[in-house]
Amino acid sequence: MSSLKSLMASAVAVAVVALAGCVTAPSPSEYRAPQPAKPVDVQRLWSGRWHEIARLPDRLTDGCVAGASIYTPVEGTRVDVRDTCQVDTPQGKEKAIGGRGEILDPGTNAKLRVKYLAGFVTWDYWVLDRADDYSWFISADPTFERLFIYTRDLPTEAQVRSLTERARALGYDVSRLEFPAQPPR
Repeated sequence: MSSLKSLMASAVAVAVVALAGCVTAPSPSEYRAPQPAKPVDVQRLWSGRWHEIARLPDRLTDGCVAGASIYTPVEGTRVDVRDTCQVDTPQGKEKAIGGRGEILDPGTNAKLRVKYLAGFVTWDYWVLDRADDYSWFISADPTFERLFIYTRDLPTEAQVRSLTERARALGYDVSRLEFPAQPPR
């Protein structure tokens, strides 16, 4: 009987910790990021594989390199998301998480809310800027705490510098950016 009580206590403790760690979408009063600069074509941006070139530090991405996000438009405003990275080296073990996204601003399509882990973790992503040819985009959360730079193909050093300067122009402290190792060309 005591092992059953111990098991139940452990289950309750795990549930409490899990719920305490839930991340929910911010309220509009917490928005500090600039508004998206351009509308987004769902089929061109929210589809296919994007390489994560730079990001602000986050405990969830510690040890992650060669990151990518894969978007799949489903129907209407729904977009499935699969975020992946390799652990420690571009040849390391894959770490991945899937989520269900919902476009928050139909017509403009630049704001995506993604629910991960059955909705226990919810993040809003805004496309602050993008290339006219959809070769890159800069995404952030509306609270100004997260920033990601994505490219369709692996960029040159000059492209990375240019995108970093664009993030600086948007108001971000680019000295804090991480540039994780990328897969070989």
